[in-house]
This record gives sequence, structure tokens and C-alpha cells, in this order.
Amino acid sequence: MSLVFDWSALRALTDGPGTGGVLRREPSDFRVEELPAYPLSGDGDFLFVQLEKTGHTTAHVLRELGAQLGVRDRDVGVAGLKDRHAVTSQWISLPVKYEDRLAAFSMDGVRVLDTQRHGNKLAMGHLGGNRFQVRVRDAAGRADEAAGTLAELVARGVPNYFGPQRFGLGGVNAEEGLRVVRGESRVRDPRVRRFLTSALQSVVFNGFVSRRLDRGVFDALLLGDMAKKHDTGGVFSVQDAAAETPRAQRGEVSATGTLFGRKVKPLTLDAGELERAVLDELGLSPEMFGSRKGDRRLTRVFPQDAQVTPEEDGFTLSFTLPKGSFATSVLREVMKTSVDAAAPELDGAGDEEGAE
Repeated sequence: MSLVFDWSALRALTDGPGTGGVLRREPSDFRVEELPAYPLSGDGDFLFVQLEKTGHTTAHVLRELGAQLGVRDRDVGVAGLKDRHAVTSQWISLPVKYEDRLAAFSMDGVRVLDTQRHGNKLAMGHLGGNRFQVRVRDAAGRADEAAGTLAELVARGVPNYFGPQRFGLGGVNAEEGLRVVRGESRVRDPRVRRFLTSALQSVVFNGFVSRRLDRGVFDALLLGDMAKKHDTGGVFSVQDAAAETPRAQRGEVSATGTLFGRKVKPLTLDAGELERAVLDELGLSPEMFGSRKGDRRLTRVFPQDAQVTPEEDGFTLSFTLPKGSFATSVLREVMKTSVDAAAPELDGAGDEEGAE
């Protein structure tokens, strides 16, 4: 199992040949709208600003905003990071005292869509999800095929793979992450070391999801799984896989994979055997991730409000995903190409600062 990201090494759910096609010929071909996690109160000490940007990373916009308004980095709140090669909208928060200065803010490719007051600062991960509108070109006459694949994903869920944006340019961040956990890396910056280790966590998780697909248990449960309820978020240990699997097949619950760390326990029994096989193949152990807190991540997510619109040269896909999920996982299933395989940035869905 390679540490370098490669879509062809990860099992797809759907069996069709794919539509093929080209993404991002123009920035407007890829649109992302960040959905807030809660309604804004209209009152409070913070100003929430909805920005639309084209051709800029989130970090670039925030630096320019801070410079023009005189606001410190630590006083700016943001829920997620959005791609440069797209048209994206997202919310940020500022102390309300900067409200009068905002009217003078000017930056090519950036505009203010809305402002509202709220009582709390916006924090990383505080979003409900992302709405995507993606134009696929050079795929004329393939809209019906795309619609069929998308319908299967809505019914069965999308493999919740970490997309290539998680792994850096060339997909090689996990290789340095392995050197970090082995104590062999020369990287000293703690934040960079955390990010590199998170890429290694992501490789293990992706391998676990792919093996579930190989075993035919993507929408089933195994003894020892830690399953999550989609309606309440509750997590429980699977003690009777045969009794719980019908709930998974109805989309009520799904298995989770382990993002290893000191505060999360590995899976046990049949699910643990599958998980250990991934670790063993990479020469890893759970203890090597002691610098991270760890977490559990759903092995599948369900697109909402999904639709396909035929275009003269292809089609447009529209769908909503929960935070932390990657649009490229949907696009890969539909197109069956190595979508954005070498993309160095986030695709509008990488809203976690780093897997803990």
C-alpha cells in the first residue's frame, strides 16, 4: 500500500465506466457555498461577513482584509478553508468595532455578499456543510450516466475518502508524516508536523474504507465496528453485526474508521482485524500516533439536494456534503478519472484544520 495518494489504489463504489470529462477549465466551473452551522442572531459583539472570492486562497483574503482594516489575525474567525481555483463563498467573523471600516475594503476578485451580527466568534469547523456546483466539460451526452451514478450515491452513500488535497502537491505529505512518527523527520515546526501526521492518519483511514469496499461491507457492519447514527450523531459498538446491518443498509447508521491518536481506541474483533491489516501493511501501530488526540470519521456520507443538469459540452453536478467531506469523492465516482490528483489545495470541503 503506497503512502502517495493515488485514486486508482482506492476502490470505487460504483461499477460504471464513468463519464470522463474535464474539471476547472474556468474558475466559475467549480462553485462552493459554505453553509452556516446555525442561524445568526442579528445582535452581538461580532460581525459575520459573507465573502465571495475568485482566484484567491482563504488565507490570502484574510491577510489582505486584516491589512486594510487593521484587524489582528487572532481576531478573525473562519470556519473552513476554500480553494483558490473556484468561485467560493464563506463566512468570517470580525469584532463589531471594525464594521465601519469594512465599506472601504477592496480586493480584485472578492466581494462582500452579506453582513450580520452575532454573539460568538466564528471558529474552525463551525459550519453545516458545503454546497457544490461543478461543471464537467468534454463529456457531451453523458448527463444521463452521471445522473444514474449520482442516484446510487444518494441511496448508498459516498466513500468518505480524504481527497488528494489532503496530501499536498504530488500527494507525498504522508511519506514525511511517516518519518515524523518514526522520529526521523527534520521538520521542527509543530504545526507542520501535526499536518504531516494528519496526512498519515488519512492514508490509514482511506485504506480502511477501500478494504471495506473490497470485502463488500461498505453499507454493512462488522462485529467490533464503532457505528454512528446519522440523525443524532451517537456512536455505539456493534455487538451483533447481523442485527445492525439492516439499519446501515437503510442509511440510518454507518461504520466509522479510526483517526489514530492517544484519546481514541482502535477497533476490535472483525472490524479491528481489518483495521490492523492496513496498519501492518504500512508498518504502523496505534501507539505511533500518540502526538495526536485522535477521532472517529464516518466511512460514508450521503449527498443532499443532488441533481444533474445537462450542458452542451457535458453536465453540471450540484450537491451538498457535510463538513470535512471532499467533493472529489463524488466526482471520482461519476467521472472515474483521477480528479485533481495533484491538487495542492483544498476543494472547498477540507474544513478540518487537521485530523486530530
